[in-house]
Amino acid sequence: MTMFDKLQKSSSTIVKTLVLTSVLSSLGGCAALVVGGVMAGTVMVATDRRTSGAQLNDEGIEIRSANRLREKFGERGNFSVTSYNGRVLLTGEVAGNSDKLAAEQLVFQVENVKLVVNELTVAGSTSTLRERSNDTLITTRVKSSLVESKELPFNAFKVVTERGVVYLMGRVSQREADSATEIARGVSGVVKVVRSFEIISEEEAKQK
Repeated sequence: MTMFDKLQKSSSTIVKTLVLTSVLSSLGGCAALVVGGVMAGTVMVATDRRTSGAQLNDEGIEIRSANRLREKFGERGNFSVTSYNGRVLLTGEVAGNSDKLAAEQLVFQVENVKLVVNELTVAGSTSTLRERSNDTLITTRVKSSLVESKELPFNAFKVVTERGVVYLMGRVSQREADSATEIARGVSGVVKVVRSFEIISEEEAKQK
């Protein structure tokens, strides 16, 4: 039996543990930047529409990308990396357009990356502690609203907030995407909603 077969029979908690152990071991204990699926505490549960193998790949993408960005830019920028099924969302702040492009190219070279959505902001300063705390609160509110809707598989979505802008990711049907977008737009404090979905059919959605 392969590793992925074993993972598929494991609980979500075991999947998460194996993911972190495998990736961190390969990195030799290197420190990572803020990583959407790891540091932000995203919970992998049985309803996640990615395969366990895809979840493993996403964790690796996030950690390796973050470390490469740290090595290249040091303190010259603030980066957050979130990967969902190989689609990478890059948020944060950089000093100039050249750094923004260089960061995108660096992340795109990471193994298993299919697409990079570059939402880095060219800014003279990084977000403040107050702004980051507010973003965390907004993310929590959006996730809670998705749960309360009772019509959406909320674990099929990833929510990232940067300076009041909410980014939605996931493998969802068009109906689910539109519904989640409207819910997020109605949450207090949300400035804008940016969608980065992988759209699947209603039939596929019902199978997950």
